[in-house]
Amino acid sequence: MDRITLPDGTGIPVLGQGTWKMGERGADQAAEARTLRLGLDLGLSLIDTAEMYADGGAEEVVAEAIEGRRDEVFLVTKAYPQNASRTRLPQACERSLKRLKTDVIDLYLLHWRGAVPLAETVEAMRRLVAEGKILRWGVSNLDVSDLEELGEALSDCATDQVLYNLDARGAEFDLLPYAARLKMPVMAYSPVGQGGALLRQAALRRVAARQGISPAQVALAWTLRGTGIVSIPKASDEAHLRENADVWKVVLTPEDLAELDSAFPPPKRKQPLEML
Repeated sequence: MDRITLPDGTGIPVLGQGTWKMGERGADQAAEARTLRLGLDLGLSLIDTAEMYADGGAEEVVAEAIEGRRDEVFLVTKAYPQNASRTRLPQACERSLKRLKTDVIDLYLLHWRGAVPLAETVEAMRRLVAEGKILRWGVSNLDVSDLEELGEALSDCATDQVLYNLDARGAEFDLLPYAARLKMPVMAYSPVGQGGALLRQAALRRVAARQGISPAQVALAWTLRGTGIVSIPKASDEAHLRENADVWKVVLTPEDLAELDSAFPPPKRKQPLEML
């Protein structure tokens, strides 16, 4: 598995596992945990979750999946913006730690920007690092102007997690180049889109047929075609997970990339940052 380096020198895999929609039905929890554990077996050691997902239920699924294997996992979770203040962030972090059944979070993210000033959130994040509750912090769904507002704190911001896929390419115009200059990896969530519409596109299917792979693998490989991106797809079952785990081996040809660019044109001007 290829790896990418965070600003503090830590190496993480370019492919991880997302958990959005997990934990919503108790009857599915054991199967979801088994799928995540298989991902660990296949080298997908980064697991991304959030207190928002199923009101903490996804974090509980993750806890079941990583039981006895915590040392193998790079664990990412996210805090609601309303919990990002100096008083509420420590409380939210403690709740996530309890649900995840761990003593420390590898990477703790602000899920999106809310009413709490970014400077106050950074102060709270840095205090959690100093206390050993989290090892590093980052942000999600922040645009270039938001990152610029962080000022000197950008030096220890580990990542910006954003919506990025063939159908949502706006970040390419300015956010991805900005992050690259900072040598800060960007995490791509929903890399194969939502609801399956992207995967039914004719260009994607033609490339998949040439490559002998699935449309989902094409979409996922596309996010990894350059450098600086960590892709965190969610797998709904073991077969889907095995497909995801093989994607880092896929090499899209110039012909493939040209066809995808024609069907999904790159941005020519600044666009508002999309989010789900």
